[in-house]
Amino acid sequence: MNSAARTPASDLSAMFTAQGQAVGKGYAIAKAVVMSAAALEVPHYRIAIEDVDSESQRLLSAMASARDELRNMVDQLPVDAPRELAPILTVHSLLLDDPMLTQQTCAIIAERHYNAEWALTSQGQMLVEQFSQMEDEYLRERGADVRQVIERVLRVLAGKPTLLPGLSATQEEPLIVVARDISPADMLRLRGGHFAGFLTDLGGPTSHTAIVARSLSVPAVVGLGSFRSLIRDGDYLIVDGFSGAVIVNPSELVLAEYRERQEAYRRERAELEELLDAPAVTLDGIVVRLEANIELPEEAELALKAGADGIGLFRSEFLFMGRTDLPSEQEQYEAYSRVVKAMDGRVVTIRTLDIGADKTLDGDATVATNPALGLRAIRYCLDKPEMFATQLRALLRASLHGQIRILIPMISSMTEVHASRQAIESAARELEKSGTPFARNYLLGAMVEVPAIAIAIEPFVQELDFLSIGTNDLIQYVLAVDRGDAEVAGLYDPMHPAVLRLIAHTINAADRAGKPVAVCGEMAGDASVTRMLLGLGLKEFSMHPQQLLDVKKEVRLSHSNALRVKVASALNRAERIDLATLAA
Repeated sequence: MNSAARTPASDLSAMFTAQGQAVGKGYAIAKAVVMSAAALEVPHYRIAIEDVDSESQRLLSAMASARDELRNMVDQLPVDAPRELAPILTVHSLLLDDPMLTQQTCAIIAERHYNAEWALTSQGQMLVEQFSQMEDEYLRERGADVRQVIERVLRVLAGKPTLLPGLSATQEEPLIVVARDISPADMLRLRGGHFAGFLTDLGGPTSHTAIVARSLSVPAVVGLGSFRSLIRDGDYLIVDGFSGAVIVNPSELVLAEYRERQEAYRRERAELEELLDAPAVTLDGIVVRLEANIELPEEAELALKAGADGIGLFRSEFLFMGRTDLPSEQEQYEAYSRVVKAMDGRVVTIRTLDIGADKTLDGDATVATNPALGLRAIRYCLDKPEMFATQLRALLRASLHGQIRILIPMISSMTEVHASRQAIESAARELEKSGTPFARNYLLGAMVEVPAIAIAIEPFVQELDFLSIGTNDLIQYVLAVDRGDAEVAGLYDPMHPAVLRLIAHTINAADRAGKPVAVCGEMAGDASVTRMLLGLGLKEFSMHPQQLLDVKKEVRLSHSNALRVKVASALNRAERIDLATLAA
């Protein structure tokens, strides 16, 4: 990117650095443009009793306008819009029909005589707080959906539609957007501009800003705290999409260094693109499967473009969240079929509903003593047999269109394996009875994320068709570390010898039984540990589509058998594995 007219050397502001979480790779060097806050700091006042009805109507009218705007956006999405946007925008429009938001806010107006803005933010903060207490990271991030919908309504109430007041209509120079948060609808409205990167105070790796930034291949950093309040339009920024660092008003020396990094990264990506059609085979001829993790059906096309051998993990939660009703069998069938058809004969692994114990799907909040150890995932599904049967029938019907692997999360006992298989067979009998076409060519597998299954793996590999190691949860359960708790995040150690021994034990047992085993947690997409995983005997990786080529490069530069000797030696001595020695 060319330097801006105003160079850093001429800035009056001193250089400083902020640190967040990188969610979109690359480097951006450009001026800042600050997004206006549809601030939750709204006027607080009480209304007269006789004004309750009119104030409620003012709120409902604003909600209707926001809902209509979102639905129009969905209907008018340009063909080149990120495919993730349509379902996300639809979820936001559905939230504006949710009684927990509409009826409860009107009740606050009627009972407490709050003005509409105050009532809406009060109810919204309560809902966001409920989401923030959830154990599952993906579900925690859905609190952002509620907040973004509320901010959209507040903009309507305030009559402030402008997102970027500092943006010139004739702007041609790429800019870096700085915001408190960026909703999917706002991201769509920003598409017409030239933007080099996105920075937000809020958000995490599964936030919509992260999802859309990755789909656009734009550098992005989230979770920057109060960064937005420190920035003004025109400040010169460097965004490091690898370390999560943001440098404000850099010196000429720092700027020169990052321009070199930016150019080197461009060359590296160009070289990686040449590997797109190359096989993922090690130097000693070991064929490795590289598959994709996806959140939404639309991401199947991203996986294909990245050269994925299949879908190693399709999280089905997106169908269930942000709504007051359960998705129908037909709705689920269409979503699953869409992915299977898009992958055109490649294997598609679909994980059954993985939801925590801290919130039920009927909207009733619960407080579990420890949600990570409570009624979640397969435990929840077996406790809700009708809901589970609906999903299983949809999966069996979708199997008509290609090879589906049904992946059961949080298995900890053979009893759960047998109950899951019985539930699938029961769903098949229901389809037979109704004359509904389906296929029995499914494969049944389990997530290895509870230490119990990893330790006593032998009977599981005999009973199941495949295994998928969910390293994210496995690590936190083995080390007793909540990966979402900042106070103990430093103890979350993927390279702990105990973790690696369990992974190796699982892979070896699966190999002996002739069953495929994959790693689908974050470790699979981390190219710095690819050689270590190969040394553990792994031959199937599943990751975000953007990470596929980086991992493929490492695979093609590795000698698998030599790595197995090095890694086995370190594990036998219970030593930490030195990744640098594996690259030698």
